[in-house]
Amino acid sequence: QVQLMESGGGLVQAGGSLRLSCTASGLSINVNHMGWFRQAPGQEREGISCISWIDDREYYSDSVKGRFTISRDNSENTLYLQMNSLKREDTAMYYCAAALPCDSRFPSMTYSPRLAPYWGQGTQVTVSP
Repeated sequence: QVQLMESGGGLVQAGGSLRLSCTASGLSINVNHMGWFRQAPGQEREGISCISWIDDREYYSDSVKGRFTISRDNSENTLYLQMNSLKREDTAMYYCAAALPCDSRFPSMTYSPRLAPYWGQGTQVTVSP
């Protein structure tokens, strides 16, 4: 059984930093594309970053490029999202996903729950003024 478990969310002031983790079981992240998505209240879920297992390429949406960094620790089977210079508009529920498409088209992909067969349950990030 594949399970993804996010952690590291919480309340942080604008301009601060936070690191999210996603630990996988039943699936090896080193042979699967992995990604992060987020969903704010009343908005559609959006893909913000992914990392390719084939060539380690990283892709980011324009909204987070230059501020967020995706990475993985294969020995721990864990995906990370380092978030710096946080803004109020970053407030959202953050989800990790496994076995999704991850290439140069990722930033322009329209969200669908069918994009990935495996999803975590999410971790809340709230950025205060």
